[in-house]
Amino acid sequence: MIRLFAALAPPSDVAEGLARLQAGLPGARWRPAEALHITLAFYGEIREDVARDLDAELTGLRGEPLDLALQGVGAFGEGQEIHAVWAGVKPNAALSRLAAACGAAARRVGLTMERRAYRPHVTLAYTRRPDPAAVAVWIQRHNLYRSEPLRMERFGLYSSWRTREGSAYRLEAHYPF
Repeated sequence: MIRLFAALAPPSDVAEGLARLQAGLPGARWRPAEALHITLAFYGEIREDVARDLDAELTGLRGEPLDLALQGVGAFGEGQEIHAVWAGVKPNAALSRLAAACGAAARRVGLTMERRAYRPHVTLAYTRRPDPAAVAVWIQRHNLYRSEPLRMERFGLYSSWRTREGSAYRLEAHYPF
């Protein structure tokens, strides 16, 4: 079994800009630059033969390079149940189509995908029972964040496993547009 997801990795200059946001929230477990990504589809634990079929489906996806921008910050959860802080992605129809295509590829190989609205973001940190006021201050301090436009010319299929420091990721395959 292998735990997989499809994602876009921001260029290193954008990751460096995001690193400047990664401070000022007590107890946050900040994600390293190599872990920053925009998830397109989370596939979960799948058999290796299904992973090979998924790779073949993703290889067949076609599209043009994407022009994206990061915009704003926020948190998932409420009160002491906040579990992550993130940088948002400016709404982008082409990105939403790519995410939908990655989900459709999974369904074609027999995977069941979660049915929830796609909300693209870059997770900056995970939190465990944070002070909601501290999270609010962090959001207020960074809510005007905007990245330079990013040109994305490929996406990747990543494996994921848990470590003491949080999840670690490895690029298993990449797919140019």
